[in-house]
Amino acid sequence: MHFSYNNLWKLLIDKNMNKQDLRKITGISSASIAKLGKGENVNTEVLLRICKALNCDISDIMEFVPGSCDKNG
Repeated sequence: MHFSYNNLWKLLIDKNMNKQDLRKITGISSASIAKLGKGENVNTEVLLRICKALNCDISDIMEFVPGSCDKNG
């Protein structure tokens, strides 16, 4: 199981924004943007900043993907 940030990328497209724009308006690091792009874990503070900047809910930027494989089996 893991989380998917596909909703975030779709939201950025809808708002005519790119990852660089997101980084600028949130103040999050390039490393955090890279982690999001790879579907890796990020700090909840990063997610909170994104939600505040985009005026959205956490479910608007990520979703839980049940039944998918993770590193722990």
